[in-house]
Amino acid sequence: MGRTSRKRHQKKKLKIKKIAENEEDSLMHLKSWLLTNNCLSVYNLVPYNFHITGRGLKTLKDIKVNDILIKIPYEILITTCTLSQSNVNILFSKTEYYSAHCLLAIFIVYELHLGNISKWYHYINSLPKILTNPDFCTQKEKNLLPSFITDYMYEFHKVHNDFKLLIKSINNLKCCSRNVIDHTQKKKNILQSKSIVTSVKIPLIISGFTGGKSGQQKRDCFHPGVSSLSRECIHFQEKEPIKSKNMIRAMLRYIWPEDDPEIRKRVKIAVGLLISAKALNVGVPFIFKYAIDILNDQYMSTTGTTILNMETAPETVATVITSLLIGYGIARAGAAGFSELRNAVFAKVAQHSIRKIAKNVFLHLHNLDMAFHLNRQTGALSKTIDRGSRGINFVLNAMVFNIIPTVFELSLVSTVLYLKCGGEYASIALGCVGIYSLFTLAITQWRTKFRILMNQAENEASNKAIDSLINYETVKYFNNEKFEAERYDKSLKKYEIASLKTSTSLAMLNFGQNAIFSAALSLIMVLASNNIIEGTMTVGDLVMVNGLLFQLSVPLGFLGSVYREVKQAFIDMQTMFTLMTMDTAIKSKENAMKFNISSNNSNIEFKNISFQYVKDKPIFKDISFTISSGKKIAIVGGSGCGKTTLVRLLYRFFEPQSGGIYINGHNIQDIDLDILRKSIAIVPQDTVLFHESIFYNLHYGNLSKCKEDVFEAAKMANLHDCILKWPKGYNTPVGERGLKLSGGEKQRVAIARAILKNSPILIFDEATSSLDSITEYNILEALRRATVGRTSIVIAHRLSTVMDSDEILVLDNGSLIERGTHDCLLAMPNSLYSKLWETQHIGILKSTEKKDNNCRTPGV
Repeated sequence: MGRTSRKRHQKKKLKIKKIAENEEDSLMHLKSWLLTNNCLSVYNLVPYNFHITGRGLKTLKDIKVNDILIKIPYEILITTCTLSQSNVNILFSKTEYYSAHCLLAIFIVYELHLGNISKWYHYINSLPKILTNPDFCTQKEKNLLPSFITDYMYEFHKVHNDFKLLIKSINNLKCCSRNVIDHTQKKKNILQSKSIVTSVKIPLIISGFTGGKSGQQKRDCFHPGVSSLSRECIHFQEKEPIKSKNMIRAMLRYIWPEDDPEIRKRVKIAVGLLISAKALNVGVPFIFKYAIDILNDQYMSTTGTTILNMETAPETVATVITSLLIGYGIARAGAAGFSELRNAVFAKVAQHSIRKIAKNVFLHLHNLDMAFHLNRQTGALSKTIDRGSRGINFVLNAMVFNIIPTVFELSLVSTVLYLKCGGEYASIALGCVGIYSLFTLAITQWRTKFRILMNQAENEASNKAIDSLINYETVKYFNNEKFEAERYDKSLKKYEIASLKTSTSLAMLNFGQNAIFSAALSLIMVLASNNIIEGTMTVGDLVMVNGLLFQLSVPLGFLGSVYREVKQAFIDMQTMFTLMTMDTAIKSKENAMKFNISSNNSNIEFKNISFQYVKDKPIFKDISFTISSGKKIAIVGGSGCGKTTLVRLLYRFFEPQSGGIYINGHNIQDIDLDILRKSIAIVPQDTVLFHESIFYNLHYGNLSKCKEDVFEAAKMANLHDCILKWPKGYNTPVGERGLKLSGGEKQRVAIARAILKNSPILIFDEATSSLDSITEYNILEALRRATVGRTSIVIAHRLSTVMDSDEILVLDNGSLIERGTHDCLLAMPNSLYSKLWETQHIGILKSTEKKDNNCRTPGV
């Protein structure tokens, strides 16, 4: 090795070492794991085996996955195999990084298996951010993740089928059985698999991790595919990624609906107009050719192949020429007219399809469970639907009326060139098409990543803007307008950079396309000129060939732009269609019971309920109680003891890990979900209103009720007289989320809606917390009338509002510790309820005494 070469090598080595030291924290964690678990020791891995590049982390030596699988427990192999089949979008194919990605993927699975979440967090920081695309991770998986992990969600792209074959070739896979499987036999199985799978670098896909289901917490192994709504549980949708052909197949059902003959008729008419337009397009150059040949024969001598000879009368020539040129104009106008008429006819088909799809997506989002909506980002979701709808509009037009017709027109032009001019012309035309297409596909594929970055930046900017505007009042409280603007500007800067790359690459693509076509056009014109000189072609043929090539350039240019836009459209649509594939974990059973829940049969029983949002942080521990029909039960306790969670469980927004909830002896999981929720009316703790009129928000409680019923409910909620004082009365807009109303007014709207719903089960979650004492007294009187004969649950902090309850339940630390009437609980020595009562009552007395001491006679 020469001196110069050695110096270069030493510099490179030093540079790599320096970069690695900058990443010392994350890489040292990696090294620590390797040494502690005695995994891959044969490779003597150290931090400097990994090189941080602009595109992410890569290994400096070729490490094969087949060799390391022997070191990994069976349950980890099963887990990794499941992950490799989760939702993925194939975007990158840089195989030089796969070894590092694969190793880190298995490390992360194993670390999670061991419960080392903190280590996993460091690993995530060392992974290549360029390969991130949160839009293609299913939202349900995100919902089940802790927030700090969701923020660092990464997906590894390009799944290799060999990995699946390798896993399938391992015999006798058994989970939870480390001590049962003989690792020697396991090694033999791996070695046998090498006859099927070559020694390759295999990228894995990590689309989400978290803990296990409550029933599996005693196990040491990690189990994917668990179905539960607890945030600590995991749910992998083991489905193949949504492919373009599947999206096209789904859209075709909307283009050709079986139940809408009018839409099908419009599609047929549009196809007929399309064929007519293409036929006229190809015929236009022939008309022009004949006109040129006649003029050429009239004024120049020919070799006897003329259509009209020199003796033809000038008047006849003029008539023929005039007719041909008029026909030329009519043909061009006809082709344009047919195309525009086709667009007009098909417009309703496209818009009808978009409307149906958008409606189905919107309805599907409302049908998803609360776990999804608690973790969703409204701005990104709105952008997803918006971009998906625009993508559908473009694909519907492009696939049905552009791509297939363009291929047909290209074939027709090439055939005409071959028959009229010879194989050389057809070869040049087809070669031009081939090179043009390959160039377009290659550059467009390269440009895709810039467009994805644009989408991500746009989502981020939209999220920050919407989040900031929704919290407008909070921003004003803390004078953080400039801070919010700077946050928003950072996201816009990311979008600006990605957009600049997109525009620059587009300019390069357009220039390359024009250069390819210009070269082909020049070549074929030179060839045609030589044939004219030789006498084998006429000037009219040259004009025809030129016209056909320019006719060819139109679909060629359109094909390139269509491919670019269709590629982008499918990227935009994939997230939306992914949302459509997400299934809610809470839904009615196929044979769900449908019976009328009335005031007389609304007995509610919570039986051995255990529930937790986060692992090892239980909200309820085997809690049980019964609420008899027509009785009023109060639930009290400190903040965070689970009072509101009981309501969510009763509504089936979440499912308990164990135990069951019964109404009139029937498990609510067996009751039709619509019937269950129609039977319950609630006044929530935080009332959020629609950006509509006050009447709309009141009427929303029961859309089947008339105006008089709405007015009566408003009167019972002590709101009617207040509304009448407003200039627009019941037509007064309440503002976004009801911001134009006070807290007390919003709470009274919620009470009126609950009264209007007229359900046999009423729930009041801090229903009077935002009311003044006088209004609260009037409302409580109205509520007492409304709850007569109904099963009622009252959640309150102010114990004075639940004194008249038939029974009071006291919750603390996930358990029901006390129950009884107000007087009974006060009589219990050292009861939590009596302590709460004394604290509130003494606080009120002290406040009153302080006010009395501050009062004095004026002038004294």
